[in-house]
Amino acid sequence: MKVLLTHGYFIAEDEKEQQIMRPYPPLGLLYISGFLEQQGILNTVFDSTFSTKKDLFNEIENSQPEVLAIYANLMTKLNVLEIAKKCSVLSPNTKVVMGGPDVTYNLENYLKHGADYIVIGEGENTMHELVSFLSEGNDQQPLGISGLAFLDAHGELIKTAPRTKVRDINELPFPNRDAIPLQKYLEAWKSHHGQSALNVSTQRGCPYTCKWCSTAVYGQSYRRRSPEKVVAELKEIQEKYNPDTIWFVDDVFTVSHKWLKAFCEELEKEQVSISFECISRADRMNEEVIGLLKRAGCFRIWIGAESGSQKIIDAMDRRVSVDQVRDMIIEARKQSIETGTFIMLGYPGETEEDIKETINHLKISNPDHFTITVAYPIKGTDLYDEIESIKVNSPEWHLSTDRDIDFKRTYNRKYYDHAVSHVISEVNFHKRISHGKRDIQGLKSWLKSKRARLMMNMYRGKAAKESAN
Repeated sequence: MKVLLTHGYFIAEDEKEQQIMRPYPPLGLLYISGFLEQQGILNTVFDSTFSTKKDLFNEIENSQPEVLAIYANLMTKLNVLEIAKKCSVLSPNTKVVMGGPDVTYNLENYLKHGADYIVIGEGENTMHELVSFLSEGNDQQPLGISGLAFLDAHGELIKTAPRTKVRDINELPFPNRDAIPLQKYLEAWKSHHGQSALNVSTQRGCPYTCKWCSTAVYGQSYRRRSPEKVVAELKEIQEKYNPDTIWFVDDVFTVSHKWLKAFCEELEKEQVSISFECISRADRMNEEVIGLLKRAGCFRIWIGAESGSQKIIDAMDRRVSVDQVRDMIIEARKQSIETGTFIMLGYPGETEEDIKETINHLKISNPDHFTITVAYPIKGTDLYDEIESIKVNSPEWHLSTDRDIDFKRTYNRKYYDHAVSHVISEVNFHKRISHGKRDIQGLKSWLKSKRARLMMNMYRGKAAKESAN
């Protein structure tokens, strides 16, 4: 049986991503590929990242796969729908299977727009059983396969029993990195940043409850591979590809201090030297943990903050304090580890005073890097449910993504666009001044900050007038 796996992300279509140029291989898809191979099912991965839709469509038409499996997320949704539609023309006998974080809470929509089957949650075992079922030419519905959704003959949604999560993820094979042109990723990183990078996953699930975060695939759980297994994968990666750095994609890399200590010891035992960056929470860090990270090879750690306002952090159910975040950013930098943090503006209930607190937080903690987004609701999250009654638009599902959904905020959407510019420029100006740099770049940041502030005032005034009317 011909099985073709793809993911619908084309970097050539995204100008912003081309400027950033930090692409990583599609790990989830490569885990599926490796698992299918382990079970004796040959498959092909069409890695779309550095390719084109035309090339993908040619592959579908020429290979006529019996199964086309597509990974879908928020970023790739519209491409995924287009691929499924095109497949029905180019290879009408192909069964289209979709999985990924965006499908779980949009089952009927995806099934009515090109998917024959939806894999809900973790995909390895479900894909294996489904491909085996389809290879038998069975005309019956796969009701006995857990973790599936499909439409019956009358167009009614059928959901099979939930799939039990893989308890011991040590049993899973390494991602099938040989299935894709991995060298292109290394070259892209090297040419744009001077160092190459690859991604590695050590755990599945996240035990925390942040209202805006989706746990649609791996659930609110914590399952981790042993330090021995992770170090074995790192050794293989170094021998085959020799990247300069590693990005651990785990939601909270330091969630287990015991695991981190054992990981350090295993690296030293196997004489594996790595340079890596990761994400953590401030409440799972302290001076000793930061020391362990440094010992293991961490050169940069991203510490979630989301806001400098405790009121907003509490509204998000982050269960961490601004002071903890600030202290851990400062401590990490003290131990010569670069820091990054994430900021979200426009969360329900956020006011201008909260934004000022965020600016103050960034100035005091002084992370080396920070990213800012305007809050948007992802279906299946508590935030999505909370803003349901205050949505101000309802874009057509097949022509939009969750990012296009807007809701009634303290100020209008344009206010927050300028607020993003204001925060970035104000903090960057402060950084230059605090380092004694009074130059043209600092002046530009100052001017951008003032202009953005004026625009914020204008839109805040409009919001006040609208409320009065």
